[in-house]
Amino acid sequence: MRTVSDMLAFAVTDGMLHFELTATYEIFTAPQLDYDVRFCGDAPVRAGRFTLEPDLPLDRLVEADTVVVPAVEDVDRPLDPELVRAVGEAHGRGARIMSLCTGAFVLAEAGLLDGLRATTHWGHTDELARRYPRVEVDPDVLYVDNGQVLTSAGKAAAIDLSLHVIRSDHGAATANTAARRLVVPPHRDGGQAQFVLAPVPSGEGHPLTELFEWVSARFDRMITVEDMARQANMSSRHLARLFRAVTGTTPLQWLHVQRIRRAQELLEMTDDSVDQIAEASGMGTATTLRRHFHRTVGVPPDTYRRTFRPVGGR
Repeated sequence: MRTVSDMLAFAVTDGMLHFELTATYEIFTAPQLDYDVRFCGDAPVRAGRFTLEPDLPLDRLVEADTVVVPAVEDVDRPLDPELVRAVGEAHGRGARIMSLCTGAFVLAEAGLLDGLRATTHWGHTDELARRYPRVEVDPDVLYVDNGQVLTSAGKAAAIDLSLHVIRSDHGAATANTAARRLVVPPHRDGGQAQFVLAPVPSGEGHPLTELFEWVSARFDRMITVEDMARQANMSSRHLARLFRAVTGTTPLQWLHVQRIRRAQELLEMTDDSVDQIAEASGMGTATTLRRHFHRTVGVPPDTYRRTFRPVGGR
């Protein structure tokens, strides 16, 4: 778990796309977070139709704990060699490096993706793989987390990766609060396909919106796909198709992930025992919760609680 004084620096240069840059900046400067957010560049830079004034020179990037490399507007133009050098040096000093969309080309040029799995916008994955054959390019995911080096696909996937980083640093409850502030889904798994055939429902009128709320209020109960279909007033087959289009997964897989997320919040925000949390999240027993939690999150529930509980408790 990172400290509140961590410096998070955007490595900026001319010709970067403004959407991913500004959306990610908005996320990391949310009121409940304490990242020291900076823009590092050697001169005023053009991002789309906007001009950005850096507040630190590019060589100060080596001081950052996390470096964000925004999307490059034109991957066919030569990359800024000073930007590539600065990102590589920051990585060498131990910084966590995350790229947004075509920012992966900068990481690849710096050699940071050699031998690693990575992604970028689906429209540029072939070129990334052709230009950097030592990179294992995956065109079918939203983001890839290799620990110190992270890459994301296009546009909205930059938001997904940013929330993933906040979740890793500060826990699920903080990430969910940041997502609610932006009115975006709190979690889309990095392995989800880049193509989503319909938007994730975020308001009234979508057939799954009320169902999601209904399920969220009943995590402590046994819920079947038939129960969900009956509540949504549709057949189980139609529900499965709609879920696949909206969430990229099946109703049961979605429900499983939501139970894990509920368990994460309870571990962070309450003093309930693992047995109590297993019951409240619908996992049944502590043994079942521990098995599925470790498989999904990567650590046991007790370890997760120690990591994301402030000194002195809640």
